[in-house]
Amino acid sequence: MASVRIREAEEGDCGDILRMIRELADYENLLDQVKISEEALRADGFGDNPFFHCVVAEILPPHSEPQEPRVVGYGLYYFIYSTWKGRSVYLEDVYVMPEYRSQGIGSKIIKKVTEVALDKGCSQLRLSVLDWNKRAMNLYKALGAQDLTEAEGWHNFCFRGEAMREFAGN
Repeated sequence: MASVRIREAEEGDCGDILRMIRELADYENLLDQVKISEEALRADGFGDNPFFHCVVAEILPPHSEPQEPRVVGYGLYYFIYSTWKGRSVYLEDVYVMPEYRSQGIGSKIIKKVTEVALDKGCSQLRLSVLDWNKRAMNLYKALGAQDLTEAEGWHNFCFRGEAMREFAGN
């Protein structure tokens, strides 16, 4: 297995991150919903007041090979606040390219985000997964995450576009 490095994303990684966002959306059969651009990722993740943070997973070539590291996965997260628990992190996406799965890279990405959360004094790391993605659910449970839908009955809701405008206008 090749050597893997998990590091903070840099502005120059936005092309790779956008490519993988599209790959993830395609895997989830939601590619038509991706509206983000590389420019928006740069502006929203790397300005003075970023809306998100990101780590990337790189495959490092052997020292004898002149090629550059290859970005093969990412974890995009942001800080939230729980009125019951205080500081928290929400892990929006965890993605590893299909040919690099089952090598522990996804777990390494989650571990890195967990370390960041603990360093920032967060009490929890939250994430969501589609109900059909049993592989991801099994991974999260194996890593110690609790399924809040099973345990507490929580459901996620979202106000979008027109519903937001209509509600705010009334």
